[in-house]
Amino acid sequence: MATPPNFDEGQSTYRPPKFNGRYYGLWKTRKHDFIMAEDSQLWDVIYDGPFVPTKTIDEGITTVPKTRKEYGDVDRKAIEKNFKAKKILVCDIRLDEYNRISACQYAKEIWEAFQSAHEGTTQVK
Repeated sequence: MATPPNFDEGQSTYRPPKFNGRYYGLWKTRKHDFIMAEDSQLWDVIYDGPFVPTKTIDEGITTVPKTRKEYGDVDRKAIEKNFKAKKILVCDIRLDEYNRISACQYAKEIWEAFQSAHEGTTQVK
């Protein structure tokens, strides 16, 4: 099988696959596998959305997000997963792709933006 243009053979297993704007399906599969190999919890953040630390108030009736000052070590570690996932998603894309996702705060939003741009929405499908 011929290698698609702009894909280097024998890429490092330590660097995520680069996206050149073409062959999105191949990139998507390789990116998923790379992320799962790095830390499967990162894929959970991309697929399910980020962890939001919460606290219960009003005698256990209402749950609200914690302020940053209220975060504990466990909260901070969980929040870091979103930033690690974002880093892996954006570290290897072209400028035009980056412009498409630059306003996204969460890794899930970035992944969905890629999918919408390259696969279309469920309405289009």
